[in-house]
Amino acid sequence: MNDSEKLQRARNRCIESLAQNMNLYGITESIGRLYGLLYFTDEPMSLDSMKDELGMSKTSMSTSVRQLQDLQMVEKVWVKGSRKDLYQCSHDWYQTFTDLFSIKWRVGISANMSAINKSISELQELLDEPKTSTQIKEEAKADLEKLKYALNYYDWLNRLVDSFESREIFNFIPKVKDTP
Repeated sequence: MNDSEKLQRARNRCIESLAQNMNLYGITESIGRLYGLLYFTDEPMSLDSMKDELGMSKTSMSTSVRQLQDLQMVEKVWVKGSRKDLYQCSHDWYQTFTDLFSIKWRVGISANMSAINKSISELQELLDEPKTSTQIKEEAKADLEKLKYALNYYDWLNRLVDSFESREIFNFIPKVKDTP
């Protein structure tokens, strides 16, 4: 095995590991492979060159790049003399993680808080209705306590996400200084 093959084998191992673990964040393996490819590529790439490198269709590649852009993991760049759209990944994994974390968690927090608030209103209606049985009222009171606890949790989670977005989190858990 020559040096070039060894280099590519080392990169491919990391790309595959990234791709497999990106599903923790709701990202498919193929999109994870694309991110890994862009991470190890020093020059911006066109959709055609990404397609050729990964063996995916241009439509699939375009969709994948758009998803990575939405997650702020990839950006379109301008290169003088090139008519094609070119893309590169963010090399700041701290920022990439905080952006990804914030985007994904805000969606989940919002959906859960909305459902909880709607349920609290319905439970309160049951408690306010004179015809509701004592048994149902007791269960509704217990559920209300659980939901109030859940709202406190989501308030805390919102503040955690705020600390990522404001970068305050790095005051408590500093970044390592070495960056590529």
